[in-house]
Amino acid sequence: MPVHRSGSGTTRRSRLAALGTLLAALSLLLTLPGAATAADSPTAAAKKPARGSATMGMGVIAHDGRGGLPGGTLVAQTEGVDVSSHQGNVNWATLWNSGVRWAYTKATEGTYYTNPYFAQQYNGSYNVGMIRGAYHFATPDTTSGATQANYFVDHGGGWSKDGKTLPGVLDIEWNPYGAQCYGKTQAGMVSWIRDFVNTYKARTGRDAVIYTATSWWTTCTGNNAGFGTTNPLWVARYDTTVGTLPAGWGYYTMWQYTSSGPYVGDHNHFNGALDRVQALANG
Repeated sequence: MPVHRSGSGTTRRSRLAALGTLLAALSLLLTLPGAATAADSPTAAAKKPARGSATMGMGVIAHDGRGGLPGGTLVAQTEGVDVSSHQGNVNWATLWNSGVRWAYTKATEGTYYTNPYFAQQYNGSYNVGMIRGAYHFATPDTTSGATQANYFVDHGGGWSKDGKTLPGVLDIEWNPYGAQCYGKTQAGMVSWIRDFVNTYKARTGRDAVIYTATSWWTTCTGNNAGFGTTNPLWVARYDTTVGTLPAGWGYYTMWQYTSSGPYVGDHNHFNGALDRVQALANG
């Protein structure tokens, strides 16, 4: 019997020694350069936002950075904001008191999303005296331009000549869900945009505003110059100057200059005094 106990103790000691060797080897592997841990390896879901959560300027931040506030003196610029569901219920009185006089609210994305805060944001800005409008986040890889334009108009993107409603905006920028040009050729992208703006005008009588960034426009449309005479430009550039504009536009109508302005939303300059904002609203 004593010999049997001695043998069991030897076996246990051997197993413990083997376990210790294995743990030491694992520890060494985790300290080697390039060794990954669970925290270092986000899932694919974590890398991409949820469908519907895209916001105006999301791609600008990711690709061009946040930049800084405009420098120098800007002549006859009217302050505005753009908001989405990320801002929730907005305190419009605070924004009005800070000098904001116009606002755009995200209405739709693709043909699968409507902003649950749209009514509070769209009507709330109007009720405090702002000139307001709606924007559509385009996803050219999901449905046609005409289909998305109709969806936009049917879910808040329409226009009425009341002096306080701006024409709808096509937000066309980097794809937060995949390939930056949505898998389209430059010619295919131009065709998709043309399909959207033509349908929007047929439905509302107004030319849609195009929101984009020069770098994206250059890459994904080949810097197409075919929209500058019809569609007002809302350019995104988070820097102290507006920089080079996309081809076809000699000037910008609106400039989104920061994603981190005071209070809520992205902040923008309208290229003109308040009467010019009203003129755009009236068509």
